[in-house]
Amino acid sequence: MKFFSIKPAGVALFISYSATMSVSCLAFAQTTLSSDWLDRQINKHPDIVSARELMNAEFSKAQGSKLPLYNPELSTGYEREGDGNNFNIGISQTIDLWDKQAVNVAIGDKILTVASNRFTYAVAQKKSQALTALINWQLAMDKSVLAFEQEQQLEVLLKIVTKRQQAGDLGQVDAELTFLNLSQLLNKTAQIQAQLTQAQADVNELLPDWRPNMQVYPKQGLGVTNFQVVEQWITQHPQVLAAQALWQVQKNIAQYAMLETKADPTIGLSAGKNADDNVVGISFSMPLNIRNDYQANANAKNQQAIAAEASFRAVMRKQKYLIQASTASLISNKKYLGRWQELMQGRGEHSAQLLQKQWQLGDLNTSDYLLALQQRAEGLYAGIELQAQFKLSEVQWLLNVGQLNVATKLLN
Repeated sequence: MKFFSIKPAGVALFISYSATMSVSCLAFAQTTLSSDWLDRQINKHPDIVSARELMNAEFSKAQGSKLPLYNPELSTGYEREGDGNNFNIGISQTIDLWDKQAVNVAIGDKILTVASNRFTYAVAQKKSQALTALINWQLAMDKSVLAFEQEQQLEVLLKIVTKRQQAGDLGQVDAELTFLNLSQLLNKTAQIQAQLTQAQADVNELLPDWRPNMQVYPKQGLGVTNFQVVEQWITQHPQVLAAQALWQVQKNIAQYAMLETKADPTIGLSAGKNADDNVVGISFSMPLNIRNDYQANANAKNQQAIAAEASFRAVMRKQKYLIQASTASLISNKKYLGRWQELMQGRGEHSAQLLQKQWQLGDLNTSDYLLALQQRAEGLYAGIELQAQFKLSEVQWLLNVGQLNVATKLLN
């Protein structure tokens, strides 16, 4: 057994690859899911293309925040006074007296952090959806194979029962019971086939280049073996980081609104000609925040910052309990899958042969034999579903702790 230790942000996450008991799903060769192929497929998805462009748009906005707040203004004038021509040209510049630009730059930087973390989570979420779709497809495929095996088994049994009935070894009731079991199985097989068709459509929607004979989900899952919840996983989760950065944005916006209550002066220089005289002028202006001191807007922005802080605390709290719940679910699913593997180890094929031998020897009547076959099939179905539930809970846990991208990097 091989162990891989990953240490994002100083946190150890252990990934193990070990073989688990599984029902064979396809007759032809398959390629195990690879990290590079999965990343390429996710990056091609329209949702991720859209999310990337939205992030780039925020990056472009942030670039603008690093530029000066005020542009210089050019003014010109011309008038005719009697026989004389008067004209002037001037330039003025508003001075960022209170260094509002520095706050604006800080807002832009935090917006970049928000956009980057939202995109990171969007990619992880889409990857989680794709892996979930692959797991559900594998579940439906394994069920389909088992259902067809049961169908073939009952059809062979029906032929044997018919021959033995003609020979006088079995009665009409045995044949009828076999017919009834086969008819029930046909209905179940049809439902499973419908589920398989839908599952395959779901995978194709999320992974455009996927085909059933390629890039299948690993039978052993992603191999998580250490379920310890570490505090850094909460604080470093993309959703938490985005919420924290959004809070910082609102704080900076509140700071900027407070600075806007303070006016910035404008200084200008002008030159011109008045008849035959040269004219040079200097101007100075300062807005008087008397009728409107903009304090109400500053108060509103400050209240929004307080609300953003509460939202950040709520996101972090929610993530904490999501991690706790998904950890408990993963541990439980792993426990019961392991228990099923212990109970069924070597018994799947052996039990079928044993039941058939006992029935042929007459130690089991047909009714009990059919019931035993059904119970055996239900046990195998349970194992298939337990495997799928474990894999699904593993993916969800990795998404919740923010380590899904790290884990999938180990896929061959």
